[in-house]
Parts: sequence; structure tokens; C-alpha cells
Amino acid sequence: MHDRTYPSSAGLRRVRPLAVLLLVLAMAAAVFGGRAAASGPATNTAAAHPAAAAASSLPCDIYAAGGTPCIAAHSTTRALFAAYSGPLYQVQRSSDHSYKDIGLLSAGGYADGASQVSFCSGTTCTITKIYDQTSKHNDLPISSGGLWKGPGPNGSDIGANASALPITAAGHQVYGVKVTSGVGYRVDHAAGAPTGSQPEGIYMVTSSNLTNQWCCFDYGSGENSHTDTGNATMNAIYWGNACWFGGCVGTGPWVEADLENGMYHTGTGSNKDPNNQGVHYPFVSAWEKNNGTSNFTLKYGNAASGSLTTTYSGALPKGYSPMKTDSSLLLGTGGDNSNSDQGEFFEGAITAGYPTDATENAVQAAITAAGYGSTTGPNTISVTNPGTQSATTGTAIAGLQIQATDSASGQTLTYSASGLPAGLSISSSGQITGTPTTAGTYSVIVTATDSTGATGTASFTWNVSGSTTTGGTTTGGTTTGGTTTGGTTTGGTTTGGTTTGGTTTGGTTTGGTGGGTCHVAYTRTSEWPGGFTADVTVSNTGTAAVNGWSVGFSMPGDQKITNGWNATVTQSGQAVTAVNMSYNSTIAAGGSTSFGFQGTFTSNDASPTAFTLNGAACS
Repeated sequence: MHDRTYPSSAGLRRVRPLAVLLLVLAMAAAVFGGRAAASGPATNTAAAHPAAAAASSLPCDIYAAGGTPCIAAHSTTRALFAAYSGPLYQVQRSSDHSYKDIGLLSAGGYADGASQVSFCSGTTCTITKIYDQTSKHNDLPISSGGLWKGPGPNGSDIGANASALPITAAGHQVYGVKVTSGVGYRVDHAAGAPTGSQPEGIYMVTSSNLTNQWCCFDYGSGENSHTDTGNATMNAIYWGNACWFGGCVGTGPWVEADLENGMYHTGTGSNKDPNNQGVHYPFVSAWEKNNGTSNFTLKYGNAASGSLTTTYSGALPKGYSPMKTDSSLLLGTGGDNSNSDQGEFFEGAITAGYPTDATENAVQAAITAAGYGSTTGPNTISVTNPGTQSATTGTAIAGLQIQATDSASGQTLTYSASGLPAGLSISSSGQITGTPTTAGTYSVIVTATDSTGATGTASFTWNVSGSTTTGGTTTGGTTTGGTTTGGTTTGGTTTGGTTTGGTTTGGTTTGGTGGGTCHVAYTRTSEWPGGFTADVTVSNTGTAAVNGWSVGFSMPGDQKITNGWNATVTQSGQAVTAVNMSYNSTIAAGGSTSFGFQGTFTSNDASPTAFTLNGAACS
């Protein structure tokens, strides 16, 4: 949505002189507890979990169980998948311009707010990236701007102050995104985003504490061109006090739909419902879904407790069926980068498909269980660290029982693990058994989960060695600090790494385990005058895991990398090196990992064509 003249009857001043086109909203959808008629009162919908949703499921687990998976999941406060263990957002401090990823206290848990406090101590930090928790990697960097220029370099937007919105969630100190005029985040050509008339669902957690009537505190889909390309080219939640067509009952704030060229409360444009004069909660869940051809629905809820209220449901208006939605995902601005708004953002997700009311009710229950505003934390689970473990390839381990305690009585703990040596597994009761098959050093994380969804973790190292042979050909053993499997090491040293199924002759492979059997794909995800973003996917085509990786390449143009994500990215001249983070150091055999970065260029943004993994060339 872009700024335009607000009708004088709404008591709002003129912001920008753009035309207003009439849009009629509506939606027909079954709602638990009732249906909101096109001009009828808001109705409450009872919270009910689908049978497939487990008690410990988080929003995007529930959406997936309901057949409408998340294609983007953004939050600075907590995980939106029970198994997610990656970073939530990236900050940059002003004192030395260095970056830090802010992650989770545990998989499926809450943000590690203390790490931000420590990193930003004595200076200020800006949120430069909000990571997507889905496998689509639809991360939200700071927007490059659009028809309406932002206050940043070359008309780009700016990032939010990372410390400006401290809150408590289940007793944890975490931080939201405080959007003020000029702040905006955006990713274009988002992977898997619904386009055209494909159905889409959206929710976000926001607040009534910071709103205004200007355009546009949006979260959802917009135009890749960052310009107004006409009716039905957007599908986003707008949250604020705008009464675009005048004559509203109440003063807001409201959940509205920005479908481009109007933010809509109802099929006639403005809210006329005396039971919906504004939503006032410290934490608000806002909802919109659109089937792309005839229906969409608006809902809200108290994000701390209770069920959902449907404020509108009805048919799409003339000229808006079918929808023509584009695949840019945005937060904090309108489709053409209108950015006079303000608001608060804590979490949100975008789905492929039209979620059922039952699914949305279950997601609402998962939101209220998050404890927004609560100073009382969940159950505390303490996992006993077993210490460093050792094993030998081909020899079964005796079995390692993981021990944990729960602050709540009567709880049954379920165990899981990541990073185990190949050939080992953990049972739900916490017993690790098996026979290691691959030598190396493994970083293991074990997690215990109780029936309330509370978790505890412990991290330890597992060293797996093989039989040692020096000189000649070594198969399934160790040659001078590294493992050579099914190949020949001649006249050289393999240090700290694994050479699998190949020959290392008169040279050194360092910096991790693996290399030589790999494939790298470089994708420029967006480009604008003087700037670009790119994603790099590294695939392990070998038969052994890569434990610790470093990817090297040269920029053929005059690009300068300014920040990165999912890796520590450094540049010297044209040479670039990307080194794994602690949470993605292992690439399983046949698996892959991705990282990305943002940069600038003057005249040449050509893509690199040659890559190495731990010093070995990749295809």
C-alpha cells in the first residue's frame, strides 16, 4: 500500500497525493463459535487444537500439520518451530561495525537476549536482518527502498534500534522490533511465496502501545518492483489507526488488509461495527487470510490469553478477483516503500495455502502459551553434561544414558540429539547406542523435553578415531591427524580434515573435515543500483560428513561485502572466505547448508564461478 490523501471526514491530514481506489472486502469461512457477516458484529472463535498438533508444537509446526506450511517465519523473541535451533536475527554495533547473530537459549526456545546485551554494551546496535526459520531462507534484510525513498544510503530504509523494545516472555528478557518512520525490512522474489491467485495466510504478534494512522505498518506480501502495480498485487496485514475511506466507528487500532490501493476493514472499506472500535492489548495477534479468488478473513486476539475474534469475512470486491499477488515479503512499509508508519513486531509467519479456522485457533493457543509479558518462566529442565566421549570406528559403544531433571513433578522427559557421530542414535528415553562408522570430532547437543514443551540441553564433544596407519595407502584409518577413506595420500599431509574417495598428493588440506567432493551454487537473490544480496548453497556430495567448513571464492567484479548471515564472511581484495557458525558446522553426507550476504558495487556485479570447500575445489 502507498500513501495517499486521507479523507477529511476521518480527521486525518494529507500525506501524499495519490489516488484512492474503492475496494470491497469479504470472506466466507467456517468459524468455530460463529461467522462474521459482511456488516455484522465481530464474533469469537473457540480455541481448539487439531488432533495432529502436539502440546509442544509451535506455530509453524501447527500450520504444517494443518496442510498450510509456513514459507516464512520471522521472530526476534522465540522459535516458531519446535526443532528450530538457528539464529533469530542479526545486529550490528555502531562502535566497530561488527555483526552478531542472536540465537536461542535452546532449540525451540526463546531468544538469547543476554548475548545481545553483552555485544551491544557501551554502544548502540541496529537490527540488520531478521532470519527466516523455514528452509526457504526468506530472511528479511533492511529494505533497499522504493518509489518512496527511505532515510538510508541511496534511498534505502534503515534498521530498528535493537535495544529499543525490551519485553519479557515466559520470564526471559527478549527484544522486539520497534518500527518508526523510515524503518523497513524486505526480501524480493521470496522462495515458495504464494503468487497470483494462490491462497495465503498471515499472522503477526504486535502491540497497541505504538501505532499511528499513516501508511503502512504492514507484514505480508508486496510488489517486487517496490512500486504500486495496481489493485490486488498485495496481500498483507496492516495494523494501525488508518480509516482510509472515512466514517469509521471508533479510532482503532484495527487489523486491516492492505491489498494495494486501500487498507480495508470491511466490504465497504471502513469499519462500521460498534463492537470493533479498536483493539487494546499490550500484545495483539493479528490475522489475515485470502483464498485468492473470492474470500478473505480478518481476525485479532489477545496474544497473552483467550481465543480469536473474527471482525470480517466476505467476498473479494470487483476488480480484485483473481488476486495478482507478487512475491516480495515486507515488514514495516507499504508495497511502494511508504514508511511514515510506526508499530511493534515480535513474531509472524506467512503460509502457502488458506489455513483452516481450527489451525488458526491452535496457533493462537501456541501464541498465548508463549507467555508474552509474563515474568514467570516455564518449567526448568537441567540436563547433566556427560563430558567428552571417545569411541573407535567399527567398535560398538557400551551405551551412554543421558540424565535430566525437571522442576515440575510428574513429567515424562523425551530425549533427542543433534550432531551425533555417524552410526549412533539416541532413544526417546535418552540412551545413546550404536557403532561409529566415521572418524572425526563431533559437537553433540542433547535435548530433553517435557509434556509442557519446556526444554533443557547439554553440549559435549565426541571424538571418534580409527585404526592408525602411516605410509602408503590407508583405507578407513587416520593419516597424520586426518582421515583418508578409500583413497591414497602420497607425499603430503592431510591435517584436521577428511579426504574421502580421492587422492591428496604433495599438499595440505586444512580448516575442517571434508572438501573435494562438493558442489556450490551461487544465487543473486536481489539487485538494485549499487547494491545486491546473494545466497550460497554448499552441498556435500561425498560419503562422509564435513565437520567444520570454510568456503573460498573470488568476486570477479568490484563488489564489497557489507554483512552476511549463517556464516562469518570476510573479504580481502577480491578474495572472500565464509566460515561456518557454531550451529551449522556439520554438513552431512548428501546434505547441504546455505549462507548469504549483502554487498555494494560500482560497475560490475558479476557472479563468482569457482569455489573451494576447505581448500578443495568444488563443482
